Amino acid sequence: PGQRARAAATIAQGALTRATTGTVRRTLINVPARTATSTRRVTMHLPTNWALRTNWDRLFAQVCGPPPAPTS
Repeated sequence: PGQRARAAATIAQGALTRATTGTVRRTLINVPARTATSTRRVTMHLPTNWALRTNWDRLFAQVCGPPPAPTS
């Protein structure tokens, strides 16, 4: 588990690359988000002014691929 947290911190970059496993877990893995479901889709609503949002977005894009383009 610790190695996965370190890998996540390395991908996310920023100040987390040198942070301890506990800090990475507390700030990046335990995401302060709200989830919503609608027609078999899960949407994650991240806080608007969350300081680590860009780091989390970078990690998510690397692990899961870029988000799908919005359809109109």
